[in-house]
Amino acid sequence: MSIHNISDSELELMKIIWQKGGKALLAEIMEQLSQQGNSWQNNTVITLLSRLVEKKLLKTNKIGRKNEYRAIVSEEEYQTSQTQTLVDKLYEGKAKGLLLTLLQNNMLSDEDREELKHFWERESE
Repeated sequence: MSIHNISDSELELMKIIWQKGGKALLAEIMEQLSQQGNSWQNNTVITLLSRLVEKKLLKTNKIGRKNEYRAIVSEEEYQTSQTQTLVDKLYEGKAKGLLLTLLQNNMLSDEDREELKHFWERESE
């Protein structure tokens, strides 16, 4: 699945919508942004949400006079797409290069390593 690249600001809005179960009203998004210390204006957020609709990551449903923004792409689908893009760009499509970078540069916690170990053990059964 090919998913459009999005800006960091657009990703911030998507994360809020994913945290809300994949759908949210503008007021809910604005409240969450405020709680995070973000002071974006309504018009800025509406513009960013419109871009996400154009990029087919969100769709809108009318609820009375309000728009409900619903994620078309799940967080997992987005992460998978972005990871594949990273692997393709930096490691010529070879995930081994990414894993080696993470391991050789101590970018994985002991907990991460243990979880990966258990994953590989389950996969080899």
